[in-house]
Amino acid sequence: MGLPISQTLAPDGQLVAAHDFTTDDLRAFHRDLVLARRIDTEAFALQRHGELGLWPPMLGQEAAQIGSGRALAPDDFVFPSYREHAVAWCRGLDPALLLAIFRGTSLGGWDPSDHNIALPAIIIGAQTLHAVGYGIGLALEGKEDAVVAYFGDGATSQGDTNEAFAWAASYNAPVVFFCQNNHYAISVPLERQTRVPIAQRAAGFGFEGVRVDGNDVLAVHQVTTEALAKARAGGGPTLVEAITYRMGAHTTSDDPSRYRDPHEADEWAERDPLLRLRSLLERTDPGFADFDAEVQAEAEELGEHLRQVCGELPDPDLAELFEHVYDQIPPELVAQREEVRSWS
Repeated sequence: MGLPISQTLAPDGQLVAAHDFTTDDLRAFHRDLVLARRIDTEAFALQRHGELGLWPPMLGQEAAQIGSGRALAPDDFVFPSYREHAVAWCRGLDPALLLAIFRGTSLGGWDPSDHNIALPAIIIGAQTLHAVGYGIGLALEGKEDAVVAYFGDGATSQGDTNEAFAWAASYNAPVVFFCQNNHYAISVPLERQTRVPIAQRAAGFGFEGVRVDGNDVLAVHQVTTEALAKARAGGGPTLVEAITYRMGAHTTSDDPSRYRDPHEADEWAERDPLLRLRSLLERTDPGFADFDAEVQAEAEELGEHLRQVCGELPDPDLAELFEHVYDQIPPELVAQREEVRSWS
């Protein structure tokens, strides 16, 4: 029904469409996928050991995030949800900054202007409005940059997201709405949320919607690159629906066995984004084994770095909460700040 699903690399690692990626490009994607998964699994383990208060896993969604994240230009701006750990990696953030947020030792995380990525949005769909506002600002300033708003299928049921679609269409904003359709809004399955493909909704607002195999890093990169180029050229917004699957829980406080068939996850495991690219490289790249050994060693070093830095994260200075809201702090907040300081 509706729109076709773009695919370049089938689940068995066979190419089903032409591409322009070099061997070095494919190796770079493989490295990103492996390291992104290690960030995620290491953080999950840290939470289970009591080192993090919470963690929203992205297991299974790595290709959707790496493929789109690597399509971004340096001056493009990202508005993520709380699950875009691999996109943050693509933007150059030290994953330790993510750990600090979920350990509760950071009062913000990072300066968004340092890497052109906003802080994680916990309120579902709120970041879509922020992205559109930023995009309208870019257009008014005559800049040729683009904006990407990341969200899940559940966010498409939120009023904020639909308002963002309407504003983006009305102002022809240079925004790519990137929906990772992982089939569940916490426990609510996709079929309870929509009767048509998510990307098809864009037509009702007056802009283009496209669908892509979200576990195919090559196709995701190609589709996102095209959508970003269109946005930068004044072609307006695009809704990209990356069809993927949340292999793990919604967060570490969730138990997916209570609401979904375990055989469903087994079926999606056969479409693992890392395995399909590995299959292609093992078949076409004579030097892949040596390269992969280097990547696996790098992943071990990354895991060790995350374990070490997590335990060394300093407790926050709560008085800093008052320093980044007003240019000139009002007297009542000065009094509150001093009260907080008196607690230590």
